[in-house]
Amino acid sequence: MLHFNKYEHPKSKEWVTFIHGAGGSSAIWYQQLKSFKREFNVLLVDLRGHGKSKKPLSEKYKSYSFDNIGDDIIEVLNFLKIESTHFVGISLGTIIIREITERYPERTKSMILGGAVMKINTKGQILMRFGNLTKSIIPYLFLYRFLAWVIMPKKNHKASRVLFIQEAKRLYQKEFIRWFKLISEVNSLLKIFRIKDAGKPTLYVMGQEDHMFLPSISKLVENHPSSTLIVVPNCGHVVNVEQPDFFNSTVIQFIKNV
Repeated sequence: MLHFNKYEHPKSKEWVTFIHGAGGSSAIWYQQLKSFKREFNVLLVDLRGHGKSKKPLSEKYKSYSFDNIGDDIIEVLNFLKIESTHFVGISLGTIIIREITERYPERTKSMILGGAVMKINTKGQILMRFGNLTKSIIPYLFLYRFLAWVIMPKKNHKASRVLFIQEAKRLYQKEFIRWFKLISEVNSLLKIFRIKDAGKPTLYVMGQEDHMFLPSISKLVENHPSSTLIVVPNCGHVVNVEQPDFFNSTVIQFIKNV
C-alpha cells in the first residue's frame, strides 16, 4: 500500500485528500497542512515511487498506467474506510484525480485542480518526445531540471523549481523513466477529459504565468458547466507553493460551499 499520513478533525466529517505531481511527494503540501487541518480531516498520499512509497510491495506496482495509479489511491481510501473525499491536486496529480473521478464518481465530492494539466501543447509534446528519446542516455535529474525550467521559467517560480528538483532527487532512474513514459502517452486520455464534463464541482486554480497549461484550461471551462476557473496573478505553475495564502483561503471556501 502507498505511504500516507492522515489527520483527523475532532468535529468535521469532510475528508480532503491531497495528490502531488510527478517527481514530488506529499511534502509539497507543507504550506497547506496547518490551514486545512483546522477545518477538515486531511489525507496526504505519496504516489508510487515517490516520497516514502519508494519500494513496491507487490508485482502490481510494476505496471504503470493512470488507472493502476488511481487504484493505488482507492486502496488507501478503502483501507481507511473513507467513502468519499474532496480531492486537491497539483500538476500531474490533477490527471490522477480526474481519472479516479471518471471511474469512481461516488468517491469524489469535489475536485480542486491546481496547475491543472488537461492538454500538452506543441512545445510540451516536442519536449516529451525529446525526453522519451534520450531518457536512457541523459541523466534523469538533468532532464527533470530542464523540464522544470521550461514549465517554471521566471524568477518568482524559483521556489517551486527548487522544491520539485529536491523531491525529484529521491527518485530512482528506473522510476523516473516509468513515469516519463506514462506522461508522454497521456494525450488520448486528456482529450476525453477535455470533451467530457466530470459532473462534479470542480475548481481550477491556475497561475497567470502558467504559459503551458492555462490556455487549454481557459477554453475547457467554457464548455464544462461544473467547472470554475480562478487565475492567480503573478504566479506560475505550482500555485500552492507560490501563493499559499491565496490558494488555502480560496480552496477552503470552495469546499465549504460545496
